[in-house]
Amino acid sequence: MALTNAPTDFQQLLDRDGLLADLGNEMRDVLAKLAELGEHGKAKGSLTLTLDFAVEDGVLSTVPDIKVKKPKERRRSITFFVTPEGGISTSHPRQRDMFNGD
Repeated sequence: MALTNAPTDFQQLLDRDGLLADLGNEMRDVLAKLAELGEHGKAKGSLTLTLDFAVEDGVLSTVPDIKVKKPKERRRSITFFVTPEGGISTSHPRQRDMFNGD
């Protein structure tokens, strides 16, 4: 009977369906996006490997899952002003429009 408790032994067993290759690919994607977006500021991302374990009648099963959070691209803020009627405007309500003669 082969016994294993070492994470490295377990890792080799989990890789039967290409889990480690998928993990490596996802990690490269996250790092590439971090490099792109972090060039001019901050960027964050994460990669989580989850191993869900279950035992039934003395049989252990595990289902690995990879969750990826890629960094988001920053978007500019757009300013609007609320009008007294409940609408929105791109013109400040307290400033005169110098081209309309107001």
